[in-house]
Amino acid sequence: MGGRTLTGGAGAASADPVLLEIIAGSLASIEKEVETAIGRTARSPMVRDAHDFRAGIHDRLLRKLTGRSYSSLVHPIVRDFPIDTMRPGDVYFHNDVYSSEGGIGHLPDLCVTVPVFHGGGVVAFVQAFGHHDDIGGAVPGSMPSRATSVFEEGLMVPPIKLRDASGPNQAVLTIMTRNSRMPESLAADLDSECAACLMGARRLGELFDRYGQDAVEACFDAIIANTTATFRREILAKIPEGTWTWEDYAEHDGVDPPKLHVQRITLTRTSDDDPQGAKLILDFAGTGPQAKGPINHCANYADGNFLAKWLAPILRNLADTPERMAELDVNEGVVDLLELRFPPPGTLLTPVFPAPTNARTFVILRLLGVLAGVLAKAVGGRMPADQETIRYTGVYGTDAAGESYLMREVLGGGSGGRYYADGEDTIHVVPDSRNLPAEFSEARFPFLVERLGLAVDSGGPGRFRGGLGYEKVIRMLTDGYFMSIADRSILSCWGVNGGKAGRPFEVTINPNHEQQKFADALADAEFVPAGTLIRIRTTGGGGWGDPLDRPVESVVRDVALGKVSRLGAANDYGVVITGPGDEPAADLRETDLLRMKVRGQRQRPEPFFDRGPGYCRLAGVACAEVDWL
Repeated sequence: MGGRTLTGGAGAASADPVLLEIIAGSLASIEKEVETAIGRTARSPMVRDAHDFRAGIHDRLLRKLTGRSYSSLVHPIVRDFPIDTMRPGDVYFHNDVYSSEGGIGHLPDLCVTVPVFHGGGVVAFVQAFGHHDDIGGAVPGSMPSRATSVFEEGLMVPPIKLRDASGPNQAVLTIMTRNSRMPESLAADLDSECAACLMGARRLGELFDRYGQDAVEACFDAIIANTTATFRREILAKIPEGTWTWEDYAEHDGVDPPKLHVQRITLTRTSDDDPQGAKLILDFAGTGPQAKGPINHCANYADGNFLAKWLAPILRNLADTPERMAELDVNEGVVDLLELRFPPPGTLLTPVFPAPTNARTFVILRLLGVLAGVLAKAVGGRMPADQETIRYTGVYGTDAAGESYLMREVLGGGSGGRYYADGEDTIHVVPDSRNLPAEFSEARFPFLVERLGLAVDSGGPGRFRGGLGYEKVIRMLTDGYFMSIADRSILSCWGVNGGKAGRPFEVTINPNHEQQKFADALADAEFVPAGTLIRIRTTGGGGWGDPLDRPVESVVRDVALGKVSRLGAANDYGVVITGPGDEPAADLRETDLLRMKVRGQRQRPEPFFDRGPGYCRLAGVACAEVDWL
C-alpha cells in the first residue's frame, strides 16, 4: 500500500508519515478481509460466487476512507440513529432506495453498517452491501422489467437496527425471509455480512487502541486531503479550462416502446485561480424525464455524494501511465473536486417516489460513459471508448426433484479501446466480480453449459480494437424460464476518434435452428422448454482510432486468436486474409487496394463519436449534434 495516493497533500503535514502508511495499509487490509470473509461464508451464488458485493470503511464524519472498492453511504444510518445513541454490538440495515441518501440503487442491494467504538464513542463505520437473490416483489429475483412502481420490486426496509449486543432482531429477520423466495440464502448472506462487518469493526478498533484516536484521525484527514491534492495535480491539470456537453442514452425502460432516454452532462473545468482551487462542475440539465419503467436512479441526495464517488474512477484514465492509473484510489477526497448540479425532480436522475428503480444500471453505467465522452471532447480524445459491463441474465423454475431454483449472473462485456492499447475482453465493473463457473452451475442448476468463450467480432473496430464480450450457450435440462435485465441491445458501445461502435447485446433462443428467435433484452419469464439452447452474446467495447490504421499484423493476430473473423478483417479493417485456417496471413497487395477503396468511399467529415446503426433506428439520424468536436 506504500505510496498509494499518499504524497503531496496538505493534510499529510499533521500526520506522522510512517504511521500514515501503516494506517492506509491497514484500512485496505481490513476492507479486503471483510470482503474475503463474506465471499467465503455467504450462501447465494450472486454474492459468494459472482462476488456482486463490496465493503467500505468510513470515519465518524461519514467520509469514505478506502478506495479499492466502493460501498454505500452511512448518511441514512446517522440520520435516523444519532451517533450518541449507538452502542457496541449494534448492526444497522437498510435497502430502501428512497431513504438511502442515494447510496442504494435498487431493492436487492442489502446494506449492513456497523459502528466502531473507542473510548466510549463512535469513531468509524464498517459497511458492506451486496446484490441478493430475492427480496420479494413481482418476479423471482426482485427485478421486474415491467414494473411501474417500486412497490412491485420487493420489500423496502428503511434504516433499522438489525442486531445489538444481545443478538439479532429475530422479528425483522422473520419478516424479511418470509418475503423472499430464497429465504435460506437470504438469511445466510445477511449473517455472513453482519459477522464480517463486526469482525472488521474489531480490527479497526484495534488500530485506535494501538495508536490513539488523535493520531489515527490525523491520518484519516491526511488520506483524504492527499487524494484531493493528487487528483487536482495529476488529473485536473490535464483538463483545460472550458465547458463541453455530451449525452448518451438508455434504449428502453421495459414499459414504453424503445426510445432514447437521454442522460446529459455539461462539464465545466473552473480556473486554477479559484480561491478553493480548480474543480469540475457536472451539470445534468437536459437529462430526460423520469421513465415509466424501472431505469430511474435516485442520485440527487446528500449533494450527489454517492454518484460523485461512482463517477470519479473515470478521471483516472487521464493519469500519466496505466500503472499510475491503477495506483490512484477513489475515496472521499474526490468529492471536493466535483460539484454535481441536478435538474428538478422528475427526471431519470431525480425520480419521484414511488418510481421503479430496479434496472437503474442502465443509467448509472451510462453516466460513466457520458463522463468519459465529455472528457474525450475536452482532451482531444485521450479517453477510452465506451463499454457496458453489467447485465443480469439467468433462468429459474423447478428442477427434476421438484425443488425451486433461481440462477442469475452478471455477465461482463468488452471494455473500450484506448489511445494506447486495445480494450480488455469480458471485464466486470464490480470489483473482483466474475461469471459463474460452468462446473458450479451444472452441479446446482438443471442446465448444461455447452460453450463459454469470446464473442467473435464483437469488439468495436479501431486502431485500437474494443474488447470482446462473452458468448455463453446453455442447454436446458428441464422446462424453465429465461430472464434478462440488459441494455445496449439496440444501441452499441460507441467508438471515438475514428473508432467504430462495438456489437450490441443479443440473446438467441435455439440459434441456427428453424425455431430460432431473439429474446427481449428485458425479459421476466421467457419460457424455455427442456432441450432449448440459449445463446447469450454480451457487448463489445467501442473502438479507438481509425480501424484502417490498425497494423496489418495486429489484424492477422486477431484472426489467428479467433477474436476477428476473416470476413470481419476485410469489412472492418480492410485486411484481406489468406492461408489455411490455422495459419492466417495477409495479402498485402489486396489489403492496400481494399483500404484505398474504403477510404475513398467515406463521407467526410465524420463525427468524433460513432454510435453504430442502432442510434439511427431510434433517432432517425446518423449522429447527435453533440457528437462533433
